[in-house]
Amino acid sequence: MEMDPVETNPDNYRVAFENDRVRVLEYSDAPGHATTEHYHPDSVMITASAFRRRISSNGKYTDVVLPAGVARWLPAQHHSGENIGETETHTFFVELKGAAPPSAEEVADQLGPTDS
Repeated sequence: MEMDPVETNPDNYRVAFENDRVRVLEYSDAPGHATTEHYHPDSVMITASAFRRRISSNGKYTDVVLPAGVARWLPAQHHSGENIGETETHTFFVELKGAAPPSAEEVADQLGPTDS
């Protein structure tokens, strides 16, 4: 994975879960912290805290203000981020992988959540 955030910003990102379909990253930081540039594939971001961040890429930026407990689509992108608020940022990214969905036969015996 190019510019993997777990490698470029290891103090802030950790892999919470991974299988052949998704990778879930947990992210946290403190006010004033800035990440180095990194890459996210198509993802769903789920906020565990309210936060205010500046997201930058290619000389452009946007300020993002989100409450805790929301889910947002994040299209594939390279960016860096900075906590410009007064609270810690705590969020999860569900990164999608390109694997095909399982067949009906493969899921017929599965009910409920699994750890793989």
